[in-house]
This record gives sequence, C-alpha cells and structure tokens, in this order.
Amino acid sequence: MPRLPRITPVGVPVHVIQRGNNRQLCFGSEEDHAAYLHWLGEYAGKYGVDVHAWVLMSNHVHLLCTPQQEGGLSRLMQSLGRRYVRYFNHQYQRTGTLWEGRYKSCLVQAEDYLLQVYRYIELNPVRAGMLDAPGAYAWSSYQINALGSESVLCTPHDEYLRLGQTGDERQEHYRRLFEHHLDDKTLATIRTQINRGMVIGNARFREELEALTGARLKLKQRGRPKGWRKRVKETLIKS
Repeated sequence: MPRLPRITPVGVPVHVIQRGNNRQLCFGSEEDHAAYLHWLGEYAGKYGVDVHAWVLMSNHVHLLCTPQQEGGLSRLMQSLGRRYVRYFNHQYQRTGTLWEGRYKSCLVQAEDYLLQVYRYIELNPVRAGMLDAPGAYAWSSYQINALGSESVLCTPHDEYLRLGQTGDERQEHYRRLFEHHLDDKTLATIRTQINRGMVIGNARFREELEALTGARLKLKQRGRPKGWRKRVKETLIKS
C-alpha cells in the first residue's frame, strides 16, 4: 500500500498512533506512564501543540492533537520518542529501538468526526477487555474530559467546549457520548484512515485540505483506470 506524505496544517486536529516495535511492551510501570505524559506535556508546550485526548496502552499510544505551529507535531513526536526511549532503555537495562518506525497519523474533520475520535481513543481499554468503563483506566484523558480531573496537559478543543456552557455541563454531555460504543463502520473508518495516513472527514474537507496544502489526500486506485477498455475500443474504431 503506498504511503501518502505526512501533512499537519496548523489548526487541523490530528489522530496519532505510536506502536512498540513488534508490539513489544512500552510501559512496564506507573512510573513509565507518568514519565511519558510529563514529557508529552513538556514538548507539547515547547512546540506549540494542543493535546486534547490520549490513552497509553501497554504497547502503543493514541493521541489527539492540534498543532498551532508549523511542524510542531513532528518535532513533538521526535523529541518525545527519543527522550522516552533513553529513559526506557535505562530503566530496563536494554538497548536498541522501542518504537515501530515512524508514528502513524491522520487529519480529522473537527465538526463531524472529532468527538468520535475522542471516544475511539478513550474507549481503547474497554475494547481491549481490560475493564468495563473508561473512567476506571488511569492513563487516559477520560478522567479529565468526562470527570473533571485537573490536568495541565489537556487543552479542550472548541468542539468539546461547545458541549456546554460550564465545565459540569460539558462533562455531563461528554459522558453521554460514552453510553454506547462506536459502531463497526465508524471503528473501521478510523482504523483504515490512520493506517493509510489519510483523512477522517468528508469529501469537501479533503478537497479543502488538498487546495490548502497542495498534497494528495486520496490513494490512487491500483490497476487500470475505470472504463479503460471502452476508451481503447473507441480509439481503435476511430483509427
């Protein structure tokens, strides 16, 4: 499958996944989780990236971010990845890589899809069968977004802020979003788009981004273009 060039325009939300190499363990203790989140906050502030949601699983990480500086997300992920690998290798007396190549990412249309990606990320432990409710997992942003826990790392997106006039209202409406799991179609769309490095959004959103960046955000179809037999036949008849 061809890989599209990574683009992260300022102000456009991005869903990020970073996996451990060969799905190996990336977090072995609470101290590891805390260290990763500390450095995530440090580099997010340094490079101008708003972090809206996250979950740290045993062998991978999901983030939902919006860069506010050109190239900020890439610099954040590079700096965070290197810093955490040095820490992890020292902690566990190991050498070599920890992450599976470069991180995966896709742009997210805020108006129609952002809150679905929030839910996708924070429901990860539940889908993995680790627990029955997202609030029971300590290493995700659900406790901040849904339960009002304090966090210097989390920056609420405008779509989240529109859920209510007060913090209590927003948290209540946010919790209601989690009364039902994401349907299979939505899960498949989110997974496919991020694995291909594409866009979660409608055609208009994709076209606007292509016009803004000059980048192609749709994979070319393999094989011959549709209708090629008919065109060849018409050319032969004319000749």
